[in-house]
Amino acid sequence: MGENFVYRYGDNLYVNLTNKCCNDCTFCIRNNGDGIGDSGDLWLSREPSAQEVIDGIKKHGEFNELVFCGYGEPTYKVAEMVEIAAFAHSLGKKTRLNTNGLGNLINKRDIVPDLTGAIDEVSVSLNNDNAEDYDSVCRSAYGLYAFSAMLEFAAACVKAGIDTVMSVVAVDGVNIDKCRSVAEKVGAKLRVREYIK
Repeated sequence: MGENFVYRYGDNLYVNLTNKCCNDCTFCIRNNGDGIGDSGDLWLSREPSAQEVIDGIKKHGEFNELVFCGYGEPTYKVAEMVEIAAFAHSLGKKTRLNTNGLGNLINKRDIVPDLTGAIDEVSVSLNNDNAEDYDSVCRSAYGLYAFSAMLEFAAACVKAGIDTVMSVVAVDGVNIDKCRSVAEKVGAKLRVREYIK
């Protein structure tokens, strides 16, 4: 465990705000190790302030895009995310949120207005095309209700004008065509991700 709040992966910088997550996805990279690529240990000893993350970004030099995606669900830390995103925009950088789409349940309120203007692209983990199969893969603390809440969040992001992508991991039992249909109904694009061992 350490304080790895900002790490580089490819040409992008990633922000690791928390290790908390309301899902326990069967394919999650957290189950296979302490980091990804050359990220180092992504298990945190504590959660960072927005200023600590901004200071970390300054130390990393040039990057393409700032992505909120660590070893937990970033929407547990909405206020910090918005402040950090404003700093990234001041540098002329785009921002992306990789999320399980359950931020409204986590925060017990609609967080989409907070994200509007702060986050340029939201990537929502769709993971399956129906509530039962989603729950078997994602094992959410919110049970079967998580699936519809995630779809509602994605639809709200689309309506707010945020570039919205829904993603699935190419694992056995996932029907990509049906997932694409679900994403299209929401108004989002579908991104198929390879399983990272």
